[in-house]
Amino acid sequence: MTRSDEIVEKYKAHVMPTYSPGLVLVRGRGTRVWDAAGKVYLDFGAGISVLNVGYSHPRVVDAIREQAGMLIHASNYYYTEQAALLAEKLAAISLGGKSFFGNSGAEANEGLIKLARLWGHDRGRHGIVAMKKSFHGRTLATAAATGQAKVQKGFEPMPAGFCHADYNDLDSVAACVDDKTVAILLEAVQGEGGVILATDEFMRGVRTLCDGHGLLMLCDEVQCGMGRTGFWFGYQHSGVVPDAFSTAKALGSGLPIGAVVSGPGLADVFQPGKHGSTFGGNPLACAAALATLQVIEDEDLVNRAASMGATFMEGLRGLMAGHPQIKEVRGRGLMIGMEMDAPVKDLVARLADMGLLALATAETVVRFLPPLNVRAEEVAEALEILDDALAEMSGAPQAD
Repeated sequence: MTRSDEIVEKYKAHVMPTYSPGLVLVRGRGTRVWDAAGKVYLDFGAGISVLNVGYSHPRVVDAIREQAGMLIHASNYYYTEQAALLAEKLAAISLGGKSFFGNSGAEANEGLIKLARLWGHDRGRHGIVAMKKSFHGRTLATAAATGQAKVQKGFEPMPAGFCHADYNDLDSVAACVDDKTVAILLEAVQGEGGVILATDEFMRGVRTLCDGHGLLMLCDEVQCGMGRTGFWFGYQHSGVVPDAFSTAKALGSGLPIGAVVSGPGLADVFQPGKHGSTFGGNPLACAAALATLQVIEDEDLVNRAASMGATFMEGLRGLMAGHPQIKEVRGRGLMIGMEMDAPVKDLVARLADMGLLALATAETVVRFLPPLNVRAEEVAEALEILDDALAEMSGAPQAD
């Protein structure tokens, strides 16, 4: 029995089957990972937009090692410098308010929902307008906010108080608003929905609608934040200022951390006893997050995401002439979707066989989320693998 077989056997015997894993990964560096058999892969999924500075960035690793030797955890009954510094940094690059720290994107979105409900409680408001095809997490509240029936199936009845509108349709959003509504929650780019971009007009229209009805505008930046789209956060493309947003995934470069980040108007809504998280804001995760933010800043990875994303999308669109099964290429920065004319599960599996990791989403979309420090030659390598895989699967002759 190989090492891979042993790991898979133990996993299946002892881990609840909530996922359908494929490869057995044991090591990562930069944009590449190795499986238990020693095969190397170019990873254009980056842990689902978690590893924005790549696997095992030396500065992040050093920060984790140093902090682990000093203080890994402290109760939130005590102050820690790392949480204070991280909240200060997040305020500086976004809304100028305060942060609440948790452990995941779902927990951050749950915090957004609770923050909005607490803010609206004395006004008799609790309803949240969310979008169809959205994804906000798998807790009961965040699954109820998610506009995909497959996430909710089997867990009914879902928590009440959510209305789902059509994305990029302001009239549909307005039709969901009533005297019980407290907030509108949306992603600037719907990742799990198929890499669907919010138009600037829609984002601005939502802000205007919120202002006109006294509602909060809440943005889910869990996947499209942290420089992924060529701005620090996706909402910044349209020039709007939400009242609060969630972030997680890439924030800690793989260490579990998420945050609710508010503007000044919501900074003190949560008071002692109203919300909490045992591990939220622990010094180790905050140290990793601080190092990650510093790497993104020092290496100019926000602008790099914009430029390399444009290069990659140009290359993907260049494949369309030879591969008519590609219907559309869309994205912002290095958050890119390639929509096909058929389900992409087999294509994504074949890409992995050929050494390129990507993600299947919305059934017919291949999603690419490479690290923001991906190099031009690695983009070219990915395009070559993709070209060969598409040719092979369509039966077309491949170039030598």
